[in-house]
Amino acid sequence: MYYSTKHLTPVGTLTLASDGEDLVGLWIEGQKYFGDTIPDKMTEKNELPIFVSTKRWLDRYFSGEKPLVSELSLRPHGGEFRQEVWDILCEIPYGEVITYGEIAKKMANRLGKERMSSQAVGGAVGHNPISIIIPCHRVVGTSGNLTGYAGGVGTKAMLLEHEGVDMSALFFPKKSSAL
Repeated sequence: MYYSTKHLTPVGTLTLASDGEDLVGLWIEGQKYFGDTIPDKMTEKNELPIFVSTKRWLDRYFSGEKPLVSELSLRPHGGEFRQEVWDILCEIPYGEVITYGEIAKKMANRLGKERMSSQAVGGAVGHNPISIIIPCHRVVGTSGNLTGYAGGVGTKAMLLEHEGVDMSALFFPKKSSAL
């Protein structure tokens, strides 16, 4: 059984999902792939301990603190490749960005391969089911393009600005390419 709750934040209403113990999803209202990793219907249950701690984490984040991903019990649903990519996302420091290509190099190294497709990495990043906490918003295109955020590039820019990222070398794509 899966449970959900909502939480109002500066980027809009978030829906949190849990299996009863761990956080399995966090989506910005209206984002692409909303709830796609949850196999069953969710029942609203606002006071689960993981929801209380996640809401507290989010409130701290949006008030300017730098809470650690490791403070929460996360269990995003996805295959082994996606899990590896999401682990790399959790290593991106607060207030910093990394490119899809850099993640592809890390993945190739982890998998013992010579190269890895940036597009494959982009697919895994775009399907991250725990937005904000697993910081996929910190991934940009090689040239500084703010592309590929399922919650919208405006939200991505807002999160990066909130974290104090130097936005001078980053730009909005001419056409959205959210994965």
